[in-house]
Amino acid sequence: SGVAAAELPHHFVVIDFEATCEKNCKIYPQEIIEFPAVLVDAATGGLVASFRTYVKPRHHPRQTAFCSELTGIQQEQVDGGVDLATALAMHDAWLAAAGAAKNRLAVVTWGDWDCHTMLESECRFKGLAKPAYFDRWINLRIPFEAAFGAGRRNLQEAVREAGLKWSGRLHCGLDDARNTAFLLAELMRRGVPISITGSLVPPPPPEPELQLQQQLSPANHNFRWCVGGAAATDCCCYCGVAVRGDVVTTPGPMQGRYFFSCGNWTPLGPMCPFFLWAA
Repeated sequence: SGVAAAELPHHFVVIDFEATCEKNCKIYPQEIIEFPAVLVDAATGGLVASFRTYVKPRHHPRQTAFCSELTGIQQEQVDGGVDLATALAMHDAWLAAAGAAKNRLAVVTWGDWDCHTMLESECRFKGLAKPAYFDRWINLRIPFEAAFGAGRRNLQEAVREAGLKWSGRLHCGLDDARNTAFLLAELMRRGVPISITGSLVPPPPPEPELQLQQQLSPANHNFRWCVGGAAATDCCCYCGVAVRGDVVTTPGPMQGRYFFSCGNWTPLGPMCPFFLWAA
């Protein structure tokens, strides 16, 4: 494999978050409400320990009927949950108690949503630091498709296609994580290579002379420059969302000037640093 033995993980930690949701529409901001994990011995595929805590959402504290029906998570469970920062700390303490070293750990998910989208975005808009091991993960769908062929399947269908029996409730985070762990063990038994498939690599710091250019030139290649503010709705910020236009109302030399910023707005501010003064 070209990977030194010292770099191979001692453990896999399988996660499957559940989050606030509503039928046929997107809740924003979406927040994790169930934080489950299953620890797997990377040498044997055996399940070592499991973890779960419920998380109390800050922005949408009331469960929708759809979310409760889908996940089985009840209002009293999220009401009794911890905040996300505490959940992350509890998960770290659980790993330590189970003897899992963070530098010999690989996160496993079914899909990229858990690490690439959900945890990353919530930690960003809440200003939380998350453990570095969540920045690299194994999307088990990729080695599964290498073994069984490409095609659209949910986790339950993949488990059954691999000849395993589904255990528990679909969309219960802990049950989904356990079934993903069983599927991981089965792929290991078949000799399917398991390696990192996704990562959130922080960009290198900009060179001093490029800082101004970076502010004016968006990283998103789909962005089209706005001319005189006339085409604001056709522009996208760094994260790919249509920009929002606004006017400075604070008294001072810039009062009354029109500007564009990230349209992915939260109560704590924009999700990315895009900013452009109107011409």
